[in-house]
Amino acid sequence: MYKRFVSAALFAIFAASTLPAAESALIGVVNFTTCITDSMHGKKEQENMEALRKQMASLIENTEKELREISAKFEDTEYLDGLSPKAEEELKSKFQALQEDLGRYQNQFYQVLNHANYQMIQKMSGSIATAAEKVAMSNKLDYVMNKEACFYIRPDLDVTTLVISEMDKKYEIESKSKKLSDNGEMNLNAIDEMTIDQAG
Repeated sequence: MYKRFVSAALFAIFAASTLPAAESALIGVVNFTTCITDSMHGKKEQENMEALRKQMASLIENTEKELREISAKFEDTEYLDGLSPKAEEELKSKFQALQEDLGRYQNQFYQVLNHANYQMIQKMSGSIATAAEKVAMSNKLDYVMNKEACFYIRPDLDVTTLVISEMDKKYEIESKSKKLSDNGEMNLNAIDEMTIDQAG
């Protein structure tokens, strides 16, 4: 009982001693989502994600189209009668291979996109953090927090626009020097790489 009382008392003293510091701290907030949707870097990353999604969707659609075409040939008795046994066997093998490819693409479609999205978020987090640090130093802020973590923030403490401005400056410099990498580098070869990793 005594130990609990001492612990409670120490906690109260500690809280009281830190309260003035917390009250005097100047905290800015940044909208993480807006930084992605409105910044030059974020827009580029979104373009890369959409390009990857379309590329993978196109691959699945093309494979499905080939399967439909071969399936139609199997239903055409006249066509089959004109094939040699070897040609028919090759057609069956191709059909089976396409089925396997389609299954693999479908299974890994969201996996590859999620991986690319994770990379994008990590990259954007670093970009936002760097810009937020500069904004904090320029505006004498003690903290810059993600707006989503706050129930309420004074409008004048929202530094999202300032952060995006810093992000755009950095993006333009890196783009000109060709040092900025993007998710466009992660193409459909990622599907095969992930398949190998799973097999291992």
